Amino acid sequence: MENRNILIGITGSIAAYKICSLVSSLSKQGYNVKVIETKHATAFIPPLTLAALSHHDVYTDEFNGENEALIPHIALTKWADVFCIAPADANILAKAATGIADDLLSSAILACNKPILVAPAMNVHMYENPATQANLNTLRLRGWQVIEPESGVLACQDTGKGRLADLTTIEHAIINLLEQQNSDQDLLANKKVVISAGPTVESLDPVRFLSNHSTGKQGYAIARAAQKMGADVVLVSGPVHLEKPQGVRLIPVVDARQMEEAMKQESGDADFVIMAAAVADFRFKETFDQKMKKENDRDTITFELVKNPDILASLGANKKPGQVLCGFAMETENLDHNARAKLEKKNCDLLVANNLNTEGAGFGTDTNVVSLLLKDSTQHLGMQNKEELGRTILKTMLQLQKGQA
Repeated sequence: MENRNILIGITGSIAAYKICSLVSSLSKQGYNVKVIETKHATAFIPPLTLAALSHHDVYTDEFNGENEALIPHIALTKWADVFCIAPADANILAKAATGIADDLLSSAILACNKPILVAPAMNVHMYENPATQANLNTLRLRGWQVIEPESGVLACQDTGKGRLADLTTIEHAIINLLEQQNSDQDLLANKKVVISAGPTVESLDPVRFLSNHSTGKQGYAIARAAQKMGADVVLVSGPVHLEKPQGVRLIPVVDARQMEEAMKQESGDADFVIMAAAVADFRFKETFDQKMKKENDRDTITFELVKNPDILASLGANKKPGQVLCGFAMETENLDHNARAKLEKKNCDLLVANNLNTEGAGFGTDTNVVSLLLKDSTQHLGMQNKEELGRTILKTMLQLQKGQA
């Protein structure tokens, strides 16, 4: 607890008053706690109250000159180990998702490169609004941990989801994240991790192509996890609509042959190689530089497809001593049997398998439900967010590498 620093951001939600107990509890346990209040939050809790509970100045304005930090949104985020925004109203979620920085709290969010937790609290209709849900999904993709609100009778007398999560839940989430940081920090220092992500796109002409439904979320989540664990991370990505993870070297590719070349070049000196991409199995034998015109007298058309390179099999056949290779398998039936066959055929050390029909798994989700297959065991994991799964995969690969030494 000593020298562990927690920054708490409070917004203008009626639930703001509850955070006094959270600040008090964390301070009594020996954590260093500093608080940022928005202007509207000060209407619910006077800064003096929080200052007395935290034993630190409370920050309310970027430029009032009353605090010891000359540039508080930079100084505070450098100081913090964890940043928790609770309660988070719809306004701060929208600002954070779109990068608006027009007050101290939103500026601190934009400047922060530390783990962020957010505990939303608002009217049920505001929470369920598609805009709010889209903003929360954006923040999850950036690695934020969202502590879901509870359902019940709200201050406005509406009933539904929107009540601030229990303070014990929020406190445990903060402490767990600090403990995880402490155990994971520099765990992969001096290790190179190469990850593929997303789909490949096999063009027929400038308009049409062959591809799949992969969004790249799992590969990008693994890249974020590896970077936070201290690794040198290279992400080879097919076309996706995701932000580049901070501190990661991104190599964009389009088709399978480009991905094969990039993975071949980057994996030579890698400690861990992870093939999370959904590579198209086939491409068109013949392609066209100009758009093909529709022929009105034809009801059908036939194209010949040829096999794409099997990148995972190639990586398995050329695996370097001490290198650990992880593959992925997406199935719709006989998951363990088919995944086990792939693990052996491709010479993987670890294979991550999931069923497309399992709720909470598959393409486009923020969570996953997988089986981890090693050469002599199979472990079935429950639902977890994709970055948490990324940490599990990387820790398993580290154990495998140590076992090879």
